[in-house]
Amino acid sequence: MSLRIQYLCAPVHTPMKFHIILLSTLLSPFLFTTCNQVSPGSVKNTADSVQPSADGKAINNKILDTVTYNKIVKNLSNGDTTGLWPAKAPYPLPGAFLPFKRIVAFYGNLYSKKMGILGELPKDSMLKQLKREVKKWEDADSTMPVVPALHYITVTAQANGGKQRMRLPFKKIDTIIQWAREIHGLVFIDIQVGSSTVQEEIPELEKYLMMDSVHLGIDPEFSMKNNERPGSVIGTFNSDDINFAIDYLANLVRKNNLPPKILIVHRFTQGMVTGYDKIKKIPEVQVVMDMDGWGDKPLKLSTYKRYIYKEPVMFTGFKLFYKNDIKKNPDGFLRTDEILKLIPKPIYIQYQ
Repeated sequence: MSLRIQYLCAPVHTPMKFHIILLSTLLSPFLFTTCNQVSPGSVKNTADSVQPSADGKAINNKILDTVTYNKIVKNLSNGDTTGLWPAKAPYPLPGAFLPFKRIVAFYGNLYSKKMGILGELPKDSMLKQLKREVKKWEDADSTMPVVPALHYITVTAQANGGKQRMRLPFKKIDTIIQWAREIHGLVFIDIQVGSSTVQEEIPELEKYLMMDSVHLGIDPEFSMKNNERPGSVIGTFNSDDINFAIDYLANLVRKNNLPPKILIVHRFTQGMVTGYDKIKKIPEVQVVMDMDGWGDKPLKLSTYKRYIYKEPVMFTGFKLFYKNDIKKNPDGFLRTDEILKLIPKPIYIQYQ
């Protein structure tokens, strides 16, 4: 799978194929769970379902509708007979967003027109296109309601500097949150740690992660364990890194009586995530392993099977690139019906 890399400062010269973006001047002014893993008496079966509200916030009625939950995760497993799916994990806390709705997200950065559709298009055009994609998914799978989301890169990998990452101004996160409110959507804030760590970067975002509608994404591709230059190699997170993120989010949930948080972990190679079987599965955090590599249809589908299907955690995601996925074949963009044939069906869809 070809790498994707975007910088907000000086470009890196490398034999690999990357998109290099110069933005320093712009900145200068400023899946799945199964019931057999849970004691039958620990959660009530009830018709009083805990469903997300119209504005994307989960409604916590202190009761989880396990009957509906089990039905949905079985449907998402898409007839898998291997025993891998649904993935084995405890029920989430009441108020859980997943699996009751599918999320369709636009990804990017407001300081760049080349890091994703979020940032490439003006606000109004971008939101209109996002609504069209949401409608496509609603039409493709009438059994699953869909909510829009904005997935914003707030810490970006860099070629220069000791920690090889740039923390972008918080004011843009505030902007994204406001835009999401206008479409009754969710927000994901994403970090590319460079030579820093999740332990150092995630706490900086706590005031946002305490909000019901704000969730987290972490990108192993740009985690440079040995201080390599971002883009020279594909980075990696181990289970300790991912578990730190899970524990941090879980503590926020417990301390602030929040509904479960969603954690997106990007992946498109074997080495990007190590120790998948040691990733914690707890009621406070819903983990989505997101296949985010670009390429033609056979490559993307095989990557999903190798690294997402074969190494189950909780839920799965799938990323679509408006430009890179059709570089070799103008008809190479995967359709909704093709994606819905995957085992398991992705609950999180991202467009870049």
